[in-house]
Amino acid sequence: MPEQHPTTPYDALLLLSFGGPEGPDDVVPFLANVTKGRGIPEERLKEVGKHYFLFGGVSPINEQNRALLDALREDFAAHGVDLPVYWGNRNWAPYLTDTLREMAKDGRRRIAVLATSAYASYSGCRQYRENLADALATLAAEGIEPPRVDKLRHYFNHPGFLRPMTDSVIASLADLPEDVRAGAHLAFTTHSVPVAAADTSGPVNEHGEGGAYVAQHLDAARVIVEAVRAETGVEHPWRLVYQSRSGAPHIPWLEPDICDHLETLSEQGVPAVVMAPIGFVSDHMEVLYDLDTEAAAKAAELGLPVRRSATVGADPRFAAAVRDLLLERAAAERGQPVERCALGALGPSHDLCPVGCCPARAPRPAAAGADSPYA
Repeated sequence: MPEQHPTTPYDALLLLSFGGPEGPDDVVPFLANVTKGRGIPEERLKEVGKHYFLFGGVSPINEQNRALLDALREDFAAHGVDLPVYWGNRNWAPYLTDTLREMAKDGRRRIAVLATSAYASYSGCRQYRENLADALATLAAEGIEPPRVDKLRHYFNHPGFLRPMTDSVIASLADLPEDVRAGAHLAFTTHSVPVAAADTSGPVNEHGEGGAYVAQHLDAARVIVEAVRAETGVEHPWRLVYQSRSGAPHIPWLEPDICDHLETLSEQGVPAVVMAPIGFVSDHMEVLYDLDTEAAAKAAELGLPVRRSATVGADPRFAAAVRDLLLERAAAERGQPVERCALGALGPSHDLCPVGCCPARAPRPAAAGADSPYA
């Protein structure tokens, strides 16, 4: 029998992310990639890209992924996990297909994939799996044997994801003026998605009002609220709200929007708000613009003190959580018993996305699931 290592059967980890422009000339081509197939004219893309141009045409997401890569490699080395870590993006360099091609040529045959999206949804899970299938099909068409890819489970309720955000909420509360701190409300924010997509998120038995997408966010928020109460002695009122809507106005999306919510709280006489972007792994453009720019301007207009807590980013505890997810999945693939870390009421998520999980409007092949064309 060959020697079994803690990471067997995996011979590499792939960090899979969204990607972002790294200069003004990248903005429109990047947005063209994101909206490919929708027939959006270049002038409209330039208008959409104004958020990026405000920041010099640079999204922070790629630099943040580089920091996370460094944190993962440092954590792996410190804990004896001898596994190379690669990085590929859906919409900008380094492109996913190029990275998988490199991995295949390096002899990587079984790859664990960490997506920088913690929750179940079409755009946060299945679309990543569709992109993986597209990339693997491209390799096969080039005569390269595609490696097997396994996506690590959703980590919205892993302590290594929730604890850093809890600490940041507590720090943001402490940063508020003392006379408004105790009465501050918590606004947990995440990306709005079409209501129909939310309702069909997660496995079929979890479909319904809001689906797994809303349920998972609510569960994560409750854990943070309780941890804040335990540490500070104050139970702050809270609500899950949404940001970054980008769809047609006639299609219902999850609400309320963060800016509308701030207006409501101001009308109710709430003295302060902490905005906690629990739906995001890093402080990328949608956090910097929609919260730090747009929502902050709305709060200033209302005379409402606000603070914005940080995402997990490259926090060492999150890197340790990724190691934990990798080793638990490797052990499960070897047929060994696994104790899975999860806080809250929902328990650990599934390893393998079942048939019907987060369905697309038009069926497309998706890797790393029960319906994957790649075993």
